[in-house]
Amino acid sequence: MPDSPVPLDRQLWDLVHAHDAAWDRAARTAGLSAAQACLLDALTDGGRSMGELAELLLCDASNVTQLVARLEAGGLVARRADADDRRVKRVTITPAGRRVRRAVRRAFDFADDRLGRLTEAERLRLSGLLGKLLAPPS
Repeated sequence: MPDSPVPLDRQLWDLVHAHDAAWDRAARTAGLSAAQACLLDALTDGGRSMGELAELLLCDASNVTQLVARLEAGGLVARRADADDRRVKRVTITPAGRRVRRAVRRAFDFADDRLGRLTEAERLRLSGLLGKLLAPPS
């Protein structure tokens, strides 16, 4: 009996898992956890409040506090009171944090590796399909 095809939902899960595993490996090359690397990545466009980071990273504020504390201890981020509301703590990436973030990004070759397996026509078709899947419901 021939092998049955892998269901599409399982293929999507496998792709997400492979992506996350590749991100974890890239983060470890820089001595970070995947979550720490995500937090650094979230700071590349400027500082964010601790609450904004928790929302963006889809985690509890206490997790962000722990991540920031570890990154701050390593000199990769700085935490300061917000100028408008001293109760709010803003987190910014330091020059050392930018260097580590670039190292993680260089080590993260998942998209290049996987997309490099496709022809240009296949990439265009996949891009259109992903755009459709990721569009807000109408």
